[in-house]
Amino acid sequence: MAIKIKIPSSLKDITLRQYKKYMKIEDSVDNERFLSAKMIEIFCGVELDKVMLLQMKDSTEISSIISNIFNEKPSLVTRFKLNGIEYGFQPQLDELTLGEYIDLDTFIGDWENMEKAMNVLYRPVIVKLKDKYNIDEYVVGNEEILLDMPMDAVLSSIFFLWNLGLELSKIMTSSLEEGEIEALTQYLNSQENGVGINQFMHSLTEMLQDLKISLN
Repeated sequence: MAIKIKIPSSLKDITLRQYKKYMKIEDSVDNERFLSAKMIEIFCGVELDKVMLLQMKDSTEISSIISNIFNEKPSLVTRFKLNGIEYGFQPQLDELTLGEYIDLDTFIGDWENMEKAMNVLYRPVIVKLKDKYNIDEYVVGNEEILLDMPMDAVLSSIFFLWNLGLELSKIMTSSLEEGEIEALTQYLNSQENGVGINQFMHSLTEMLQDLKISLN
């Protein structure tokens, strides 16, 4: 029986929704062969019973191709289209509000809620001129849409923030008013929320390590 399978060729072909689904299964399945079958089911969009009909050599090759995709280190994806709407990466991180920073810090290390972090970083483009653009205001509740965003945008933004390192905190505090700086400082120093930018960078590092991606 011939089975047509569309194999993703890059992170651009994989959605955040698919990756989150796979991660849940990866954490609960010990059988590597079954995990490979689920990988093909999720990332290739093939029903599991049909995946089971594949020859062993073919399933091994397909799962290997998909696994290698996650070794990519994409450059920052500044814009992508989703459901006919163009989304842009926050062009000026120094314009993040305190609330946006706290949401980003809270959810960037949590794959279960990664779309909420992406909702801070990527928003609909409202004005653009060549390579320059402005994005819409931050709206809590729009994150569900971003479950279908491409993984190259997700991972590239994580790499970007990781490489930005401690500069992120310097950029932000230099742009805040005195009262906002005090509130941010209290937040960063609170035991309840970890250790601020250090915790933020630790979360990013753990995420990349979970993906088995070298930081070098």
